[in-house]
Amino acid sequence: MTRRHIPQDVLDAAHARSAARAARDWPEADRLRDEIEAAGWTIVDRGTDFALAPAATPDVVEGERIRYGSSASVPARWDEPTVGPATIVLVATDWPDPLARTLDAVRASSPVGTSIVIVADGPSDEQGSTLARLPAALDLEVVWTLERLGIAAAVNIGIRRAVGAVVVLVEGEVELTGDVVTPLVAALDDVSVAIVGAWGTTSTDLRRFGAAPPGDVDALDIGLSAFRRADAAERGPLDERFRSAAQLATWWSLVLRDEGEEIAPRRAVAVVGLPAVRPGAARPGSDPSEADPGPAPSRADRRDRYRIIDRFGWRRDLLIGG
Repeated sequence: MTRRHIPQDVLDAAHARSAARAARDWPEADRLRDEIEAAGWTIVDRGTDFALAPAATPDVVEGERIRYGSSASVPARWDEPTVGPATIVLVATDWPDPLARTLDAVRASSPVGTSIVIVADGPSDEQGSTLARLPAALDLEVVWTLERLGIAAAVNIGIRRAVGAVVVLVEGEVELTGDVVTPLVAALDDVSVAIVGAWGTTSTDLRRFGAAPPGDVDALDIGLSAFRRADAAERGPLDERFRSAAQLATWWSLVLRDEGEEIAPRRAVAVVGLPAVRPGAARPGSDPSEADPGPAPSRADRRDRYRIIDRFGWRRDLLIGG
């Protein structure tokens, strides 16, 4: 096997990162790691030394199944005609029961012509066995990865395989209690709207985002959101350096809304009354204090927040109160 040549700028960044680590300048080390990964390389620390390797993993063929090593190697369907009102994208990782319930709800309530793409993102053995037993269907495709690529890469894969006019992202643990496709597609009939969903967030400074009531919001929660397939093709892919689903959702909402500093941004709308319950939410009639507040921000969360600030931190025009 021929060894891939390491570009000089990548090697220089790796040496600079090693020096930053030695000086305990962690923000600079993180920035340089991001730069290296964006160039398509992975850096592995080995004490005071490091090793560089191509980030993309080769695909593996197992009989009639392909396990993809990266999102970019999954064939995109951009040039195929639009089929049906929407494609629902589900990401499968560890737990088969929530995914099975979501799949049943989608099939029971969605309008005719709705297609489904399940991204088996390095699934657990139990999840993989469950997915392998799904009966073949024209409206359902399962795309397998060789290893767990992360939420952004998995969503990119789902978008690449979508054929519906609208892409609907449904987090595996979101409980659907009715048809979400019809109201989401209807909300996107308004050309001033870029992204819609069940739960919105708002901000005063593009650094901290909090829950917002239904209506116009600054960004949508990735748990249940929808956008036009054509917009995703034009403005994607999602930045696969993101590790936090919440921060990724904020970044993607802003990307879809942004029309440039000289043009009013498109809107993000949290649709009233969607039949869905988010993970950890208190049920109607229960004590609100029972809702899961979620884990404290991790280092990955903070790095993802800086990615949003780096691109949009000065863009107060993107805020509904701005």
